[in-house]
Amino acid sequence: MISRKVNNVKEALEGIQDGQTIMLGGFGLCGIPENSIAELVTKNVTNLTCISNNAGVDDFGLGLLLQKRQIKKMISSYVGENAEFERQMLSGELEVELTPQGTLAEKCRAAQAGIPAFFTPAGFGTEVAEGKETREFNGKMHVMELAYKADFSIVKAWKGDEAGNLIFKGTARNFNACMAGAAKITIAEVEELVPAGTLNPNEIHIPGIMVNRIFQGEKFEKRIEQRTVRQK
Repeated sequence: MISRKVNNVKEALEGIQDGQTIMLGGFGLCGIPENSIAELVTKNVTNLTCISNNAGVDDFGLGLLLQKRQIKKMISSYVGENAEFERQMLSGELEVELTPQGTLAEKCRAAQAGIPAFFTPAGFGTEVAEGKETREFNGKMHVMELAYKADFSIVKAWKGDEAGNLIFKGTARNFNACMAGAAKITIAEVEELVPAGTLNPNEIHIPGIMVNRIFQGEKFEKRIEQRTVRQK
């Protein structure tokens, strides 16, 4: 069985260069590849195009890359809780492509499945549809969307084995599942890395064939983006 294990995050991110397009799994701060993002900051790669549901918060996750002006373009579904993201977008410092959330997920999944394009009713009649092919299906207008093309996909999983098989935990499955295998090279950071054959095949969410490199992360903070508690 082919081993996709690498020793650390530095080895996992080898080959990432300025100007490339990178998918990053997670939703806000839930299930984000914390170690990989920190390493991207250390590598100081710039002019990146990042595909992610949103950019987390100012001082954590993709917010760290935004602070250092390492991201040239954000492709996401909303600005979220990141004030710096909002500021850079409104000032014109950052190119932003806002995409309906379901469309963003499907553009990732289509790339994962090798499907070049698909039609969706989301966005028809709005700015989202400008310059795109439209077609009627069953009496309803649809917009043609192209699958994403990315150099690297970086995902975060709960457990993985050395063959690259992944298991996600709870809502951390989010965009991680559809981004695995959706780029030229997929990197997975996991909380627990086990020998091949250890995982129950019936519990695996992503097969190892979709992963090129896997490593065990460390010191996950798992911050809560917005804590809400009920009154006593």
